[in-house]
Amino acid sequence: MNDLVTGADGLPRCVWGASTPDYAAYHDEEWGRPVRGDDALYERITLEAFQSGLSWLTILRKRPAFRRAFDGFRIATVAGYDEADVARLLGDAGIVRNRAKIEAAIGNARAALDLPGGLTELLWSFAPPPRATRFDRFVDLPATTPESTALARALKGHGFRFVGPTTAYALMQATGMVDDHLAGCHVVVPRPA
Repeated sequence: MNDLVTGADGLPRCVWGASTPDYAAYHDEEWGRPVRGDDALYERITLEAFQSGLSWLTILRKRPAFRRAFDGFRIATVAGYDEADVARLLGDAGIVRNRAKIEAAIGNARAALDLPGGLTELLWSFAPPPRATRFDRFVDLPATTPESTALARALKGHGFRFVGPTTAYALMQATGMVDDHLAGCHVVVPRPA
């Protein structure tokens, strides 16, 4: 038996992807699809860090406000934020107002600027080879892998914060470095180039 749910549209989805319309859209259109581009990946790593200890649905619903508050997650812009920007962000009720996470997001933008080959090159260098088959049950998906542990270590070595192995694996799932859609799910993820 696998953990698929058939939606009202007749499409089989991973069980979590059918629980709300927000999740269904995210599951069908974004999760697990390959993402490249330093700013796009910086957005994902920032949102994964803000999600730590919270529901992903909370972050997903606040994502438009996060995008406005963080200037579209443009690394060069966020890297230039100062204490006035921290105060502005702490006062923005549309986002998660956590000083440590806000300061980490700014510090991570600065760290991303300093990466010799850029964020895309670093992150994707840790993508494992594609699995031959998909898992049947959600509980069989790993929370961490050797690759996510190595990625977290590398990011921390470059000065990134809020990037432990579990967060790194969630990032890998969200950005298509791994395909963790379950067997039988209607989403077909293109293999990364």
